[in-house]
Amino acid sequence: MEKILFENLEISSELKRAIADMGFEEATPVQSQSIGPIMEARDMVAQAPTGTGKTCAFGIPLVEGIDMTSRNVCALILCPTRELVVQTTNELMKLTKYKKSIRIVPIYGGQSIDRQIMALKRKPQIIVATPGRLMDHMRRRTIRLDALQYMVLDEADEMLNMGFREDIDTILETVPEERQTVLFSATMSKEILAITKKYLSDPVKVQITKSEITVPSISQYYLEVSRENKIDVLARLIDMSNFKLSMIFCNTKRMVDELAHDLVARGYQAEGLHGDMKQSQRDRVMQSFKNGKTEILVATDVAARGIDIENVEAVFNFDLPDDLEYYVHRIGRTGRANREGVSYSFVGRRDMYKLREIMNYTKAKIKYMSIPKASEIADVRTRQVLEDVLKIMKKENLDNYTRSIQDFLTEEGCEEYTILDVAGAFLSREVPAESFKEIDEKPKFTDVLKKKIGRKDKVRLFINLGKLDKIKKKQLLDLLKVRCRLNEKLVTDVAIMDKFTFIEIPAAEAQAVLDGLNGLSYHGRRVNAEISRPKQRKH
Repeated sequence: MEKILFENLEISSELKRAIADMGFEEATPVQSQSIGPIMEARDMVAQAPTGTGKTCAFGIPLVEGIDMTSRNVCALILCPTRELVVQTTNELMKLTKYKKSIRIVPIYGGQSIDRQIMALKRKPQIIVATPGRLMDHMRRRTIRLDALQYMVLDEADEMLNMGFREDIDTILETVPEERQTVLFSATMSKEILAITKKYLSDPVKVQITKSEITVPSISQYYLEVSRENKIDVLARLIDMSNFKLSMIFCNTKRMVDELAHDLVARGYQAEGLHGDMKQSQRDRVMQSFKNGKTEILVATDVAARGIDIENVEAVFNFDLPDDLEYYVHRIGRTGRANREGVSYSFVGRRDMYKLREIMNYTKAKIKYMSIPKASEIADVRTRQVLEDVLKIMKKENLDNYTRSIQDFLTEEGCEEYTILDVAGAFLSREVPAESFKEIDEKPKFTDVLKKKIGRKDKVRLFINLGKLDKIKKKQLLDLLKVRCRLNEKLVTDVAIMDKFTFIEIPAAEAQAVLDGLNGLSYHGRRVNAEISRPKQRKH
């Protein structure tokens, strides 16, 4: 099927403007195959992996068809996790940028339910929710779905693996029968097919296979960096490799402006690029970068979409992208025309799960890299200064300067010094030692775990889910597999009690599991996972 150009879609000019502002011109395969049937009010079931543009696939026809004057909930989007709820809401808000009358409210566990009740009083037409928290509101009668027209189940397989089947059945049996239902799932299990058969009417079937993503000419690294040290580490990486052209990606326009300003203050030729700039400004910045007058381009994903410059030597992910495809687009800016390229991603502990998702999606090895030490930077700077000095010695006549130094060394008080001492003094002025302070790199989280637990490679975790939450070993393993990408063979010593569970896993996997579980809603209960303290031995 041919791809769709968004400008050719029969949609309102306001929606076209919003899509253009997002930087999209051509629809992805799942969007090309889904937008038409959904706009024709057909039910649809789509098998599509994460990161293929599903939100816009259902979001564009939903925003186009919604009644902006309605004071009822017209559309409901169910997502498995609060992270996906927030991400989906953000994408929909971008689509409704010029349709101010459309109100969207996210509903998920971990946020004050009173705050959500206040938001619901604004009479939203669209609700994006996790099943557990939506059920809470339905029981409280703070959400009415009797006027619902559109129903979307996003990542339905994950919702089932997380134990939401009963909630999904209850919700689907509560909403009006005369509705349009769209289901997205990465896999088509028997349970998914059963839901499709029971709740969808003559659905259009769409299947998208994830194309193989290869970036063989790009060396990819990640560094564990706290936010306050990011710019210092960035400067060190740039200085060590002396990149002529590099791009830095940030997730927000504000961060672009702040980082570009900080880099200029440090003496770099840097400029920012984002969607709030006038077209004339953006054209000027791009021309300056192409000509090499600007060494460093700091940009958001949307602003950088479509940039094609062959000589970009390095890409920096100052912030990890929320969308997996954005990572591929970003690092693809380097390593062009069969040249070698390099990418560096700055991650904190909270980013480890996202980094893991990126590695699974790209099938690429992103190697750990330690923060360059102050001594390494000093050596590089010294080498650069000496290379500049060598060029001067080859080109310039230095007789007058050498005579001045010889005369200086004969002056009173200078007799004990040599020409080497003078050269060293000049070098110290060019490369001052005090300008290179060590950045304390915290141990990798796996090392912290091993030290805390006192065991070589295993860690025991406490999870506040038990038999009373109707969780069994298989459901727990499925939850860990889907949410944390953890192979069930790595989970040992599972002990499920009435109100909590203990599991043992490799220490190297612990951070991803903690990040993946904490804050989830399971049957309406907020999940809490933490490291279990080792039992004290009796002496």
